[in-house]
Amino acid sequence: MFICFFRTVKSDIFGALICHILKKSKIMSVLVGKRAPAFWAPAVINGTEIEASFSLEQYIGKKYVVFFFYPADFTFVCPTEIIAFQEKIAEFEDRNTVVVAASTDSVTTHWTWLQTPRNNGGIKGVTYPIVADHAKVISMQYDVLAGEYDADDMGNPIFTGSPEAYRGLFLIDKEGIVRHQVVNDMPLGRSVDEILRVIDALQFTEEFGEVCPADWHKGDKGLQATHEGIASYLSEKEEEKQ
Repeated sequence: MFICFFRTVKSDIFGALICHILKKSKIMSVLVGKRAPAFWAPAVINGTEIEASFSLEQYIGKKYVVFFFYPADFTFVCPTEIIAFQEKIAEFEDRNTVVVAASTDSVTTHWTWLQTPRNNGGIKGVTYPIVADHAKVISMQYDVLAGEYDADDMGNPIFTGSPEAYRGLFLIDKEGIVRHQVVNDMPLGRSVDEILRVIDALQFTEEFGEVCPADWHKGDKGLQATHEGIASYLSEKEEEKQ
């Protein structure tokens, strides 16, 4: 597991060096079942406070985490998603789940956007943490960066592609293990209700030891992961159609 330690970003040369390390690490597109990559980075919390060294590690053993990336501040789809999470933050809290966002913008840009009224394209009123992945290292750790560091023919560091994150989302359990992930291209906004449904499903399986079938919602029956269990479940479904 690669752990990212950084406090401030001074140049993309630092990112290029980190990229070299990451390429030698076993970074995989599918993180489900693996320990969520650790990091310490600046973030804005409670809508106004800048924390110099924010980490998801503080939640291990205590909370579930929805950690999602978005491409950029002061854009178009992004504020709709960020505000949608805020509008249902109480539902996440009811599920013992924290929401944390991240993009490759600087922490000062995050702070400025958080002070901007919504009628002017801002996200004022959002209270959950927004991490500043200005070096793009966290996006590389979670394999959602839409570009990559490289070197030109002279050995100078360059960046190809877009220096922004795709719309990646990771559900991390209380042990720090990724249990669900989804990555959308930049034009495609995510469904907050679907994320809540997946949290319900995870917590159901942990509590009752049963698995959740297709389109399962809280209050539905689960099923035993056995031949008898699936046979019984499908039989009931067929009877409901009659």
